[in-house]
Amino acid sequence: MKFNFRFSNLLGTVYRRGNLAFSPDGNSVVSPVGNRITLFDLKNNKSETLPVATRVNISCVGLSRDMSLAILIDEEGAAVLVSMIGKSVLHHFHFHKPVHSIKFSPDGRKFVVTKDKVAMLYHAPGLVREFNPFVLDKTFFGPYDETTCIDWTDDSRCFSVGSKDMSTWVFGAERWQNLVFYALGGHRDAIVACFFRQNSLDIYTLSRDAALCVWECDTPLTGLRPRAAKAPEEAVEEEREVPCGDGEGEKAGEVIHGKVETEVAQYKVHYKQKSKHFFNKDGDFKYLTAADYHKATQILVSAFASGVFHIHELPDFNLIHSLSISDQSISSVCINNTGDWIAFGCTGYGQLLVWEWQSESYVMKQQGHYNSMACVSYSPDGQHMATGGDDGKVKLWNTSSGFCFVTFSDHSSSITGITFTSTGFVVLSASLDGTVRAFDLHRYRNFRTFTSPRPAQFCSVAVDSSGEVVCAGSSDHFEVYVWSMQTGRLLEVLAGHEGPVSGLSFSPGQALLASCSWDRTVRVWDVFESKGNRETIQLNSDALAVVFRPDGKQIAVATLDGHISFWDPHQATQTGSIEGRHDLAMGRRDLDLVTAKHTAKGKSFTTLCYSADGESILAGGRSKFVCIYNIQEQILIKKFEISCNHSLNAMEQFLDRRKMTEFGSLALIDEGVGDEEGTAISLPGVRRGDMSSRNFKPEVRVTSLQFAPTGQGWAATTTEGLLVYSLDRGLVFDPFDLDVDVTPQSVRKALSAGSFSTALILSFRLNEKQVIQEVLESIPHSHIEIVSRSLAEVYVLKTLDFVAAMLESSCHLHFYLLWAHQLLLLHGPSLKARSASILPLIRNLQRSTQKRHDEVAKLCDWNMYNMRYVLALAQQTPEKPDGEVAEEDLDENELLSDLMI
Repeated sequence: MKFNFRFSNLLGTVYRRGNLAFSPDGNSVVSPVGNRITLFDLKNNKSETLPVATRVNISCVGLSRDMSLAILIDEEGAAVLVSMIGKSVLHHFHFHKPVHSIKFSPDGRKFVVTKDKVAMLYHAPGLVREFNPFVLDKTFFGPYDETTCIDWTDDSRCFSVGSKDMSTWVFGAERWQNLVFYALGGHRDAIVACFFRQNSLDIYTLSRDAALCVWECDTPLTGLRPRAAKAPEEAVEEEREVPCGDGEGEKAGEVIHGKVETEVAQYKVHYKQKSKHFFNKDGDFKYLTAADYHKATQILVSAFASGVFHIHELPDFNLIHSLSISDQSISSVCINNTGDWIAFGCTGYGQLLVWEWQSESYVMKQQGHYNSMACVSYSPDGQHMATGGDDGKVKLWNTSSGFCFVTFSDHSSSITGITFTSTGFVVLSASLDGTVRAFDLHRYRNFRTFTSPRPAQFCSVAVDSSGEVVCAGSSDHFEVYVWSMQTGRLLEVLAGHEGPVSGLSFSPGQALLASCSWDRTVRVWDVFESKGNRETIQLNSDALAVVFRPDGKQIAVATLDGHISFWDPHQATQTGSIEGRHDLAMGRRDLDLVTAKHTAKGKSFTTLCYSADGESILAGGRSKFVCIYNIQEQILIKKFEISCNHSLNAMEQFLDRRKMTEFGSLALIDEGVGDEEGTAISLPGVRRGDMSSRNFKPEVRVTSLQFAPTGQGWAATTTEGLLVYSLDRGLVFDPFDLDVDVTPQSVRKALSAGSFSTALILSFRLNEKQVIQEVLESIPHSHIEIVSRSLAEVYVLKTLDFVAAMLESSCHLHFYLLWAHQLLLLHGPSLKARSASILPLIRNLQRSTQKRHDEVAKLCDWNMYNMRYVLALAQQTPEKPDGEVAEEDLDENELLSDLMI
């Protein structure tokens, strides 16, 4: 089995904090999710998380004009220059202080970064490779408090900066005689956003108290006059120039120098407040949190802390649309270049919404679990995943697109277990609310609710291979309940455990149920024949998880002492053991009084999962690592680091002395109580803004692991979301039975000679994708049966694997379906004897076929509706004038046949 798994995608988290950004074509939106960024393709309905990460959570994102580069800046001020084409890190840079905003100029040559009280103008990285692509051009001073926002003029000559000191500053990006900098006041609260009008120096400023000021400039953009080069002695005198101005519409930056004052006074730039508007006239809305302006259509979108947004037309301030989209504060707003779509990000619930304001409809509406994810399960065909969270919601995700397509909110407490039935059309979830619910994926409804005779909290759930028997273990009564899926009636109560039933697992091919408990036992039950407890396995410590191997001949148990033991379920004999406590590599929490080495002594794995072929096992727990072990050799093969985000707790291996003071650790100080940053936890009955709100730092952990049925990847529910890892086939050259004579030239020589079987075998021995594709597509379809019959079993499996991969991307759909049909038809009896080992391969082929079937079915439906529409238009043809006889109506079948031709 190959272990070159690479990070593939991040599901379950669509937005955390920071600014949203649209791509130049307006079809994709970039969203920061923790210390990563995700690109949501709204046109093709796909999401992709880039395999780059910062040290802590991202606070702002800057995209270049052509979206070839992106600058990611985290909360500590560390910047990462990322290539959006190669999806790799090009350069690291540190601003040494938290950065509030970043924005590229419209011409793409420069970008402005605001931190603390200053604005810094940098030359944008170009095509020429440099040792330091971040070249500082100028540093602008002026605001007396932290800066908040940036905007550029259309010609990239000037930019404006808003500040918390209630002023907005206009700076010249180049040296102008009549504009050095200018301060605008008129507000009574911090500036949230500022925008230039199209091809003008007129500016709109918006403050936190929901006030809009319209400023008119008496100088057009073409009226800016460049400053002539100065002599060295004049440059020395310029350093002593003193700016002045009262900040309330008067010019600031006036030079107190006689000669220069006389020249500049004739054509200096002046601003005048034209009008002032208020959003919150009746006091119905809270403070303004975000805004964006589309210059071409003059549309202003303003968002508030109450979850309401307004759309106004400027400069007349006409209200076009108003809607409440959430009960949480809207953190970020962005409009695409066409002005049709508006993206909203809400930190409180982790929501990302894209709204088309003209049709008043959602383009995308996604929300992750606003509390921790608890469990995950793959569908049998690998196309979907189901997750359950501590928020009591069950969400279903499409593995290919990365989007959530249905959410069930029937549970009233945390989800503790989730699983699919063998058909893949039913999802079962267990919860602490005392119910096990079954959801129908055809009608998207809860059609069965299983309960116990007396109230119980269920902490595990399992379903047999037929999908007819449902079992759940309780944490308070120490019993296993068995229900019938058809009737919903309780069939049996399995008693015998003396502690909470922490895990359940059904044998894939037999009627055996394994249950583990904190009473240091694993019990194997024969559910169907009602023989009760069949075997009892005694352990040395509390059992935390149990799982059957895919062939049902072995079970793995994770215990509290950090061991993973393997047992024969029929003989109740131990076949192996792995000491994994030291592989967890626990980090030290901020408030821990012991080192990470001593903390790891009491840690253990809490979730297990066999690989698709049953040769390896995945294990995870309260750590940032996921370990994969070889069962036969009982050794660690590889460790996967699921997160490098130091915004999470227990990431540091050693104590950071910089966070220690004479009064103790800085982690004891609860900073930012009631602030927008961080996650606030309120006591029951407490309103927003009370002093009982506290910020917390979530601890990194892995709560559930699941291997894909196709064997091509695995998923883990973590503190950051649902991480998906898949095999990276493109970077590894892995030949099969290679010798000197196996070359691309020999393959093509055999192909040109008509020896198709020989050419196909040689291409598989070389194992180059392009060569195998060339050989397969060169074989005539009439020879597929002959070539398939001549292949040995090992090459049959390789051909099926390659055909399954090509079905997902190739346009030769019928051709590869013929290959799959002939291979399964001719070699089916021999493959049936190895059904357990080749099951991942068959499921991968089924997944690819089903995916293309859905796409073709959707296309056929679309074509059929278009044909009916054309037919309806043809039948509505009016009569010809002047008494001419109209043509006879076309018959429906004739028209449909003509259109299909």
